[in-house]
Amino acid sequence: MSSQANAGTFILGDRVVNRMGYGAMQLAGPGVFGRPRDREAAIAVLRAAVEAGVNHIDTSDFYGPHVTNQIIREALHPYGDDLVIITKVGAVRGEDASWQPAQSAEELTRAVHDNLRNLGLDRLEVVNLRLMGDIFAPKEGSLAEPFSALAALREQGLIRHLGLSNATAAQVAEAQTIAPVVCVQNHYNLVHRKDDALIDALASQGVAYVPFFPLGGFSLIQSDTLSRVAADIGATPLQVALAWLLARSPNLLLIPGTSNLRHLSENLAAAELELPDDARARLDAIV
Repeated sequence: MSSQANAGTFILGDRVVNRMGYGAMQLAGPGVFGRPRDREAAIAVLRAAVEAGVNHIDTSDFYGPHVTNQIIREALHPYGDDLVIITKVGAVRGEDASWQPAQSAEELTRAVHDNLRNLGLDRLEVVNLRLMGDIFAPKEGSLAEPFSALAALREQGLIRHLGLSNATAAQVAEAQTIAPVVCVQNHYNLVHRKDDALIDALASQGVAYVPFFPLGGFSLIQSDTLSRVAADIGATPLQVALAWLLARSPNLLLIPGTSNLRHLSENLAAAELELPDDARARLDAIV
């Protein structure tokens, strides 16, 4: 596994984390629902990621549900002092594997306690309010009620820091009037760049931006230009896509996920990939 030093670090809340992290969503079963096909393989991937220098992991108790957090606990508890686990609340899973909003104060409180119990923690380092919007795209609307509920749990000492997921710029601004926001997790990658202005604004504030679906999500990024650049520099297209994100802005923290050790190694190797200026220019021109 590669060292994560070349990717650099960023201050998330008050913790220094390596910019190349790990997203645990794929540790659950198909469709992020139920148990994984190979629990031991999931445990091995988590341990390998941490051994390779990953020190921030993105998760949620609605992955599975409960499954992913329980695997993280089995694999890594007691946690190292430098490991930051970021979770999210705001949804539950239906029996049919559907994603359903769960944004009342009672539902958010229950979700926080579920995360604490299944991760084996007394306090959660970072909790993102996952706004449901159009599932994979944000939708305008006030978040005052649910974010205030999380801010109250933060005051109780159950949460150290708060963030947002699937949020608009206006919702980020509204949240910041209620409590500090240390990170925003939205859909962003080489071919989906609607948040360019938000990324730059957050960078100026020292707030982390964490792109979900950095490699395209359930359908991997497809681009002839990406493939040609990758061939020219001797890397895989997905490694180049990750390297482009790292080069995009210093406040981007990456959380590519996988349940496969080989894919994990390939993802982490992107931290050592330096894109020549001409390659970056060609990639920038894709959109």
